[in-house]
Amino acid sequence: MSAGDQTWSSARTSNLTERSAIALADAIRRREVTATQVLEAHLEVLERDRRRLNALVADDFAAARARAHEIDQQIADTALRGGALAELPPLVGVPFTVKESIALKGMPHTAGVPARRGLLATRSATAVQRLVDAGAIPVGVTNVSELGLWIESENPLCGRTVNPYDIRRTAGGSSGGEAAVVGSGGSPFGVAADIGGSIRVPALFCGVFGHRPSAGLVPSTGHWPRLTEAAQRLLALGVLTRRAEDLLPLLEIIAGPDGLDQQVVAMQLGDPAEVSLDGLTVTLVEDSSLRPIGRDLRDARERAAGALVAAGARVRVVSLPGWRTALLPFLTVLRGDGTQGTRVSALLGEAHGRLGTGGGHALPTRIALIAERLPLRATDRERFLVRASELAAELLEVIGDGVLLHPAHRTPAPRLRRTYGRPWLLTPAAVFNLAGVPVTEVPLGLSRAGLPVGVQIAAAAGADHLTIAVALELEAVFGGWGAPERL
Repeated sequence: MSAGDQTWSSARTSNLTERSAIALADAIRRREVTATQVLEAHLEVLERDRRRLNALVADDFAAARARAHEIDQQIADTALRGGALAELPPLVGVPFTVKESIALKGMPHTAGVPARRGLLATRSATAVQRLVDAGAIPVGVTNVSELGLWIESENPLCGRTVNPYDIRRTAGGSSGGEAAVVGSGGSPFGVAADIGGSIRVPALFCGVFGHRPSAGLVPSTGHWPRLTEAAQRLLALGVLTRRAEDLLPLLEIIAGPDGLDQQVVAMQLGDPAEVSLDGLTVTLVEDSSLRPIGRDLRDARERAAGALVAAGARVRVVSLPGWRTALLPFLTVLRGDGTQGTRVSALLGEAHGRLGTGGGHALPTRIALIAERLPLRATDRERFLVRASELAAELLEVIGDGVLLHPAHRTPAPRLRRTYGRPWLLTPAAVFNLAGVPVTEVPLGLSRAGLPVGVQIAAAAGADHLTIAVALELEAVFGGWGAPERL
């Protein structure tokens, strides 16, 4: 290869870790780059940041390389025969990562619980397998908070994940490892789960897009821990991406019944391209927090609202002081049926048959074990469950057929461990889980301190395409994700 050819080849592949998954698959399909080139570009970032971020906790690079080689050979053979390359799978050759609490065959599946050390998934979760069947290449699993319990990703098995924009700060949780690898450029997209903000808070902290789908849209088969039926309705498997154009295609691939998760029903997804922002009602919420939202995120929300007004939307402001008391109703639903025993202790008992506040568990796990031993009278439980239903109904009424903009947290990424013991920090994100509505976290640039800022976009149940349409508009205005500067 001549020097000129080498320069041209380098130019073709230099931005592979910035493109969307859809763009990468298209480039592979057109033979502009190979699946191997795409994979190696991302593995280079993952290897470079492995120790710095502690986000990727187990990998199968050898299998990924073998699969990329197979795809390259398949494409070459198809082209030689004059076959239709356009008919290759939609995600052909695109690498991706998976939150460790979601099963990826052959990879650890512990949710950070010490007693599950060494446990490997024997089959992939439904959502993961559907992506593999669509041509994507899994490369490994990413760090979580123990049992998915908190908004910082730290556990006794794998340690702590830090933020790619500032290693003194948290990447969020419980999908913090996933957000960190996507935010660093190491993965075009990842599979994650959200029960109280576990996709959206890490997406905010790491400057990427995160989508929590409508309840009942995506099977949670293959996620551990399994929850009580009531708590299971709060959980949704979704995606983290660096580009908004990937959100709907990925959702279309992973959505739909699998015959195993009985809460999933067939839904018709709309098309973001058919959404008109002209006349769209955009709601901003005030008076909703025990402590006020910080200036950086309030300003980001106002900028987002201004951009939507410029596109023809109408903004209104509503006061929802009832959200200040949403924590106990949310936790009561999460705790599940009181007759089934306490949630955390039961899960740990399932893992190793021994209970206690010690046992080498992470601090949020120990706090949860203590908290769930506090007595909850049947009358209080019923009152909190009624209030949870009221909050959900109120939220649906406020959203209507428009969208609601609200920060997922009160500040950009906090310093490490500064969130522990502060359960009220869950409220800005968790209230949406009560209603089962789709929510997309959208990056909106950086704060004065160089940390990602963003806003949640919520819509009515089943209107995932509407939040994604707004995300696409805001990305076009503000630029979306940008790779962090290397420290």
